[in-house]
Amino acid sequence: MADAARGRFADGRHAGVIAPLFSIPSAASWGLGEIPDLPLLARWLEAAGLDFIQLLPINEMQAGQSSPYSGLSAMAIDPIFIAVERCEDFRAAGGLERMSAEGRESVTRLQRSRRVDYELVRATKREALHLGFDHFDGHASQESPGRAAFDAFVEREGWWLDTYALFRALHDERAGCYWREWEQPLRDRDPAALTDARDRLASNVRYYQYVQWLADEQWQQARSACGAVGLFGDFPFMVNGHSADVWARQGEFHLDASVGVPPAPESPEGQDWGLPPYRWEVVAPGGYEWLAQRTRRCAELFDGFRVDHLVGFYRTFIRAHDGPSGFSPPDEAAQLAQGEALMALFRSHGSRIIAEDLGVVPDFVRVSQTRQQVPGLKVVRWEREWEEPGRPFRDPRAYAPCSVAISGTHDTESMAEWWSAADPDERQAVLSIMGESGDGLSPADPFSDRIRDALLSTLFHAGSDFTLVALPDIFGWRDRINVPSSVDDENWTWRLPWPVETLTTSPEGTARAAFLRTLASASKRTRNLEPIGTLNEP
Repeated sequence: MADAARGRFADGRHAGVIAPLFSIPSAASWGLGEIPDLPLLARWLEAAGLDFIQLLPINEMQAGQSSPYSGLSAMAIDPIFIAVERCEDFRAAGGLERMSAEGRESVTRLQRSRRVDYELVRATKREALHLGFDHFDGHASQESPGRAAFDAFVEREGWWLDTYALFRALHDERAGCYWREWEQPLRDRDPAALTDARDRLASNVRYYQYVQWLADEQWQQARSACGAVGLFGDFPFMVNGHSADVWARQGEFHLDASVGVPPAPESPEGQDWGLPPYRWEVVAPGGYEWLAQRTRRCAELFDGFRVDHLVGFYRTFIRAHDGPSGFSPPDEAAQLAQGEALMALFRSHGSRIIAEDLGVVPDFVRVSQTRQQVPGLKVVRWEREWEEPGRPFRDPRAYAPCSVAISGTHDTESMAEWWSAADPDERQAVLSIMGESGDGLSPADPFSDRIRDALLSTLFHAGSDFTLVALPDIFGWRDRINVPSSVDDENWTWRLPWPVETLTTSPEGTARAAFLRTLASASKRTRNLEPIGTLNEP
């Protein structure tokens, strides 16, 4: 099924939804969407004529973080997404009844929560996963099917798993402090010190291997159960300095500099993202080995993926802590050669890629992107002729096929918020590109179901081969996933207002599915759908 899904995205017209995994919990989930919840969403999407889910990164985050772009690892799946009650070892160990009274109470609180409480989810699942691991470690004989499957996974994925599991065990032993503060032999990865650590921390290393095995088993089952609906991942441009990857490849990163954005009139200080930049002059001669490994990992998990911060792979702005800052590589010819080599690399395992290419992107990168046939994002509200009088919107029907028409990203306000804040001239300008779907609408109208559906119709009928809608925009909600440069208890915590399986039974969910299927059919973005009546069948 995975190979068939990957090939299906190589051509044709497609429609998908931006849906962070944490946002789609089922009634059984512990406080956020879990891996087995993906097929529940996929079933609704398939009936609605949408054929892929664009996820945010699912990599393990550091404790205390909520942004999926704050990975401790570029390879490991975050254990918070494991559905613990589906784990055989947890059930065999006694399940919920064996958890502490505090743990059982936390599960109840999480299932009643309206927002994602990452700290509580992580602590509660850690207790449950350790129960399961202790049972597995004490009862799985050398001949048991579970032990054989675990051993096969450890051997197959050792190319990333060995380093990750050791890093996590050391991270725990040192209370989560930055690896650059570890004692020198471990900080510098002295072979003897690493061997001693593997022996000393063998049980905890094995625990982290076990947890990743559980995540992989559930992921592969869920991916198969998604059927005709593909899963697209997100390929973050960078990874945290405090990560298994940077610790293992210290010479390939500028540890005393950070990725950023150069100063500009609207931002005199530029931006500092606080992430260690690649030393391109070191990684390029080695064939971009780590990026090749990340590409391989993405191909194992997804049918395609979004390349985050496309321009950064052509040229990275490095903010030096000491000395001059600037772009790397330094000249356009080298930037072009590097970017095109990396685009070829990202496609090397057959995955379909799309690119986040918003913001300031040099013309030569745009030309290269077109030549490489890498679809970029077209946020309809931003696609305007900015230099022409009245700044008219570009007609979405004229968008190039090699593009992604999108209602907004995880960082933008919802369509409802945007319309409500837009002035009458902007509203009139967007009404002028709606065609028949905008008939009878006025720029004076407040946001309504009619405006929501007219905007969605405009999006689906774009010339782009791919259309993406943020999940809140399908319903016309004002919720948003992230407010950039904001750190609070609301960011990255949005969840559906009801369990994800309700989509296939509630009047609102079935009505939205029927409308989307009509749009997908009219815009030729769907194939061989079953009648809508099947939505409520078991």
